Amino acid sequence: MSRGAAVSAMERLEDDILKGAKVLIIDDEPGICRELEKLFEESGSEVSSLNSAERLFEALEDEPDLVLLDIWIPGRDGMEVLQELQALNNPPCVIMMSGHATIATAVKATQMGAYDFLEKPLDIELTLDRVRAGLHAQRSGAVGQESLIHTESQDLNEEGASAVINEVRDGASGAAHLHLNIQESIFGKQPWAGECVQQRTIQHSIILYGTGLHSGKKSGMSLEPLPPNSGIHFVGVSGGPAVPAHVDFVDSTGFATTLKSGGSSVQTIEHLMSALHALGISNLLVKCNEEVPILDGSSLEFLKAIREVGVCDQSGEWFAITPPERVTYDNGKEQISIEPAERLTVEYYLNYPAPLGEQELIYTHDSIEHYEKEISSARTFGFVQDVGYLQAKGLAQGGRMDNFILYGKDGALNQSLRFENEAVRHKILDAIGDLYLLGRPLQAKITA
Repeated sequence: MSRGAAVSAMERLEDDILKGAKVLIIDDEPGICRELEKLFEESGSEVSSLNSAERLFEALEDEPDLVLLDIWIPGRDGMEVLQELQALNNPPCVIMMSGHATIATAVKATQMGAYDFLEKPLDIELTLDRVRAGLHAQRSGAVGQESLIHTESQDLNEEGASAVINEVRDGASGAAHLHLNIQESIFGKQPWAGECVQQRTIQHSIILYGTGLHSGKKSGMSLEPLPPNSGIHFVGVSGGPAVPAHVDFVDSTGFATTLKSGGSSVQTIEHLMSALHALGISNLLVKCNEEVPILDGSSLEFLKAIREVGVCDQSGEWFAITPPERVTYDNGKEQISIEPAERLTVEYYLNYPAPLGEQELIYTHDSIEHYEKEISSARTFGFVQDVGYLQAKGLAQGGRMDNFILYGKDGALNQSLRFENEAVRHKILDAIGDLYLLGRPLQAKITA
């Protein structure tokens, strides 16, 4: 860490929450301990450090407010130490550090109660910012509030929900430090109101991880329940502004759907959103970094994971979207229309060069079992002649032989098709996901 950067940062710390705070550093690299000690001493903190966990509980007798804990420490697993710290009667705020851990480890650490996760080499301003946020949450009693949302989601009905959602909106729910932008168009006036449908969230948190299709980066994620009238939101594993899953925040749709708000963005959301639309999930927090993992290229794994933990019904008025008449958009190459219908129906026609050619299918969503059987397992696809172009654009870096279908001139090269018309089924899967960015389920027929 640059000492010049440290001085510059320190000059801005007027009446900072760090003054007087007790900070314990546990890291096997003496150089990092020294630099962090100097940093926090200059801020007025009472700081101590350990290069192993050998004298940990002796150090805890001073009751530190915050512990910076490395994942790898001599003789102990940092995750085990985290678990022991969380078991204390008055646990400190814990921020994990590592230069080698995967995104799955970061997600797991925050699920186990860590306030945040920092990657090495440490960015000094980010470190100070997250430590200040952690101390603020610790002193306001907000550290640990996420466990309420994780473990008691089935009780997040109208009674008591307002208090929890206010904490979430104010950034007081643990690692994400959230500020949710609740869209009035989701739970406000709700134009084109069709039938009243049940709000839902998931029973318990879920951890999934894999690779981002376009970024090629390990892209772990967690799904966490939210109270009624919250909506669906994406946030980074280490926090930052939350991005609502709403059409108002769509940044691009080229080769994947990307949402952006402030300095936060997330891409390739359509497969997850498709599963959420099919399940009728209205309130959910999705933590991931940059890109939702592609998994097997379909929505099946998302669907299975959510069905395994279960969904729970919630109170609050929420109406499906039913247009009063047919509405059509046509740009000369692509066309889409929406019209009134009893159930969500998607009629999709595609026309690609050989070997795909023309494919057409009508799907009516009448049960989650029907969606799972007919749509959820259809995988994303691409063409050999496009791979070079995509990768030159920084896309398709995470394409693997097992997470998408690659078509050559004679057909699929790397996979046995799950359906003869798997391509059009996947297009319907994508459409169901993208249309859920309207914030409400559709009670309409889509022709595309």
